[in-house]
Amino acid sequence: MKRTCILDIDMQGVKSVKKTDLNARFLFIAPPSVEDLKKRLTGRGTETPESLQKRLDAATAELEYAKTGAHDRVIVNDDLEKAYRELKEFIFEEGKK
Repeated sequence: MKRTCILDIDMQGVKSVKKTDLNARFLFIAPPSVEDLKKRLTGRGTETPESLQKRLDAATAELEYAKTGAHDRVIVNDDLEKAYRELKEFIFEEGKK
């Protein structure tokens, strides 16, 4: 039985995995914008001003890295059903090759 391993890694993790001989594929799930991400995080009420800024700075760096073409696919999480459908397609498309 073939299994798929899914890793939730940041930009440094992607860079590290790319240096290995694993036959990995890379997917980036992006917020519609940094402003939308800020609204989502603020709405949760779980962030301090400092932790919010740290997360936004990290997200900005991740979005810039995604623009370099480092990932095989980028999914914008602006519509849950659409994003989920695209995620499933990405996961299972390798088996069709």
